Formats: sequence, structure tokens, C-alpha cells
Amino acid sequence: MGTKGARRQTKRRDGDTERVNVGRLELEPALRRRDLLAPSVAAALDRWDASLSPRDVLVAEIDPDLADKRAFCERYGVGLEQSANCVILAARREGRAWFAACVVLATTRADVNGIAKRHLGASKISFATMEAAVEASGMEYGGITPLGLPADWPILIDEAAAATDGVVVGSGLRRSKIWLSGAALALLPNAAVLASLGRAP
Repeated sequence: MGTKGARRQTKRRDGDTERVNVGRLELEPALRRRDLLAPSVAAALDRWDASLSPRDVLVAEIDPDLADKRAFCERYGVGLEQSANCVILAARREGRAWFAACVVLATTRADVNGIAKRHLGASKISFATMEAAVEASGMEYGGITPLGLPADWPILIDEAAAATDGVVVGSGLRRSKIWLSGAALALLPNAAVLASLGRAP
């Protein structure tokens, strides 16, 4: 799968894999660089659907001080439309509380109180606090990603993100970013692709 709208250059071939550039990011197959993945992310990739190519999930090292989306995009020449945000939601209904993840393009904002709330069947919903998101996900703040989240968490994905050739998301760590195809996003466990989940800010 290509990186539509992004500069892509072959750096080195190794079997059926290759290093590529997205903006100024030099990416390589993620499982080749486990040191750049949170443990739960590496474990999730080990369990990945065998139909996916190693090119579907790539990783690049970055400056951890530039992990936040706008600073990252500016420094590494990656467009906001090539990036996706993964936010953690805290939902409640009739005494039950649970977490869910929401993935939307960085050019949009998640419709939390509309589409997400209805899909999850929640009576109350909000963004999880930083402390709760980090503790529950086991990932670093600023690096939270839809890969490797707890198995019972719903993952809501905006259809615009799933329709892309690929987007940049977190790796579970602040010091790296993952690029993965929209098709791969849609195949995540517990994933639901929803129309208009991402709304114009």
C-alpha cells in the first residue's frame, strides 16, 4: 500500500520490505525495531493478521520533546491530514464505567458527545484524564496508539482515517511514531469504522 499524498522514497530493500520516507520521517518495518514500540504494541503486532504485509505497519524514531501532534508535524514535515489522533474516552452507564479509544484525522475533532456516545451506548462520556489514560492503556502520554490497547476496549475509527492509504499515529512511546495503512486500522480487534466520527474543528 502506498503513502498517498506523502513523499515516499525507497531507502533499502530487504526481502519484501523497504524503508520509506513520509515527510522527513524515515520509516522501517515496526517489528524490526521493537525498541521503538511499547511492549503491548509489539505483542499486538506479533498477533497481527497474517494477511497483512510488513509494509502495513512501519515505525520511525523521533525527538520525544516533539511528540505532540502540531510540533511533530512541523518538525518532521508530515501534514496534519497524514496524521491521526488516538484519544481515550471514559464512558459510563448505570453504574458501569469503561474506556474506549477514538481515532480521527488530525485535521478533525472527534464527535464525542454525539456519534461516539451513541455508538458506545453511554449515558455519560468524556475524555479520560491524562493520568487515567496512561494508567489504563499502559502507554506514554503523547504516544497513545490504537494498537496494543486492552482487549476489551472498543476502538472507534473515523471512516476518513480508515479510507487513507496510511496515517501516522503513536507507538505507545513518545520517542517514536508508527505509520499504518487505513486498512490495517479497520482490522484492529474491536474496531468499528464510523461515518462522520471526525468533525471539522
